[in-house]
Amino acid sequence: MFEKSTWIRLPRNVVIGHGVIEQTADAVADLHISGRPLVVTSPTAGEVAGDAVVDQLATLGPEPETIVVDEASFDAVSRVLDAAERVEPGYLVGVGGGKAIDIAKMAADERDCGFVSVPTAASHDGIVSGRGSVPDGDARHSVAAEPPMAVVADTAIIADAPWRLTTAGCADIISNYTAVRDWQLAHRLKNVEYSEYAGALSQMTAQMLVDRAEYVKEGLEESAWIVTKALVSSGVAMSIAGSSRPASGAEHLFSHRLDQLVPNAALHGHQVGVGSIMTEYLHTGDGGQWRNVRDSLATIGAPTTAADLGVDGETVIEALTTAHEIRDRYTIFGDGMNEAAAREVASVTGVLPD
Repeated sequence: MFEKSTWIRLPRNVVIGHGVIEQTADAVADLHISGRPLVVTSPTAGEVAGDAVVDQLATLGPEPETIVVDEASFDAVSRVLDAAERVEPGYLVGVGGGKAIDIAKMAADERDCGFVSVPTAASHDGIVSGRGSVPDGDARHSVAAEPPMAVVADTAIIADAPWRLTTAGCADIISNYTAVRDWQLAHRLKNVEYSEYAGALSQMTAQMLVDRAEYVKEGLEESAWIVTKALVSSGVAMSIAGSSRPASGAEHLFSHRLDQLVPNAALHGHQVGVGSIMTEYLHTGDGGQWRNVRDSLATIGAPTTAADLGVDGETVIEALTTAHEIRDRYTIFGDGMNEAAAREVASVTGVLPD
């Protein structure tokens, strides 16, 4: 008899569309949570959306408290926790891009209180996932965090964000292709638990971006809607799986290794996008769909080569041959690639010139 129990924590309210920032109070009120909200935001996001969120939440009861963070770090998480100790909030609200939302959700997890996500850019699927990613020295840590009870994504605000952030979000989603392939491989070879539903949802989300790549264009609010919906679906897949497996495989190990070798060289989504071109080739060979991955990224305007990332060829080779050391997660990299194999895959896929 199958007796295992699984807890799946999903957002109760997801509000996406033009001008929905004005529905923040309604989305929160429907959750039936109480207490003073602690709003975590960044300088730019505070101006773009933070003030509007504070005004909205002020109509519900106690005056919101706001803390501004400049970077994603464990020190920033500690600052938020110190503020929470003083404020004793009923719930936390993350307003901004990746750093404000990750910090808020990690602090909410530590405080064991509710979390509401208000993204101002569609740069990655962390806007709805139960994971937080924070750099620490030359490494980046992905840790369990509080998933949002509600997501309020105003496409007018997201469409106005720098376009490179949106293309990074697209690339992050498209890389789900190879993340799921790695998950399936680990299931077959290492008996890693696999969720058919989470895997299918993640792959469907990636396919949606590939199929609609030509419609994702700068300046179109519909593009922001397409990408945000996909990011939400990807985050839900991770919540169903109870891990980041549906959206993080060898392509993410490659990106994390680049972060160590050349910090801040490129956006996370762009790095995993380029990584997914090569790992898709490793999974399926020349007859596979690595060209579809590459062409979709190019159509959207995301990087497809090392030069596009601003990374030299030798760094790419080092990242490929050492990425398996990043974490104990079985992927197509196995126990490591040798240099000849790394040069071949980078050359065949056009990530490095012949």
